[in-house]
Amino acid sequence: QVQLVESGGGLVQAGDSLRLSCTSSGSTFSSDSMAWFRRVPGKGREIVAVINWSGGTTYYADSVKGRFTISRDNAKNTMYLQMDSLKPEDTAVYYCAARKILWVVRNMTESDFSSWGQGTQVTVAS
Repeated sequence: QVQLVESGGGLVQAGDSLRLSCTSSGSTFSSDSMAWFRRVPGKGREIVAVINWSGGTTYYADSVKGRFTISRDNAKNTMYLQMDSLKPEDTAVYYCAARKILWVVRNMTESDFSSWGQGTQVTVAS
């Protein structure tokens, strides 16, 4: 079972930036596609961004497009989420997810991913 560990969450002000990291213990990281999801209290997890095995294909939720950037470093078994121009509505627990398939498509959901981290809290104060 792949272990995913998120880090980098915290409390910031609106307009600030934050970078989340997700480190994988899996030996197949370089052939896994990955994603960031988030959950606010009382709601299910929503997709934030996805990235294919090489980093060459990425998709974003409309709510974060132009502000967030997903990337990965396969040499470090790590995926990142650079979050700029943060808004209070970005406040959530952020989760990274993985699946043992190379490619990604638009509009992916929780059920497309098989491994999950424990989550990291991001709070954006107004």
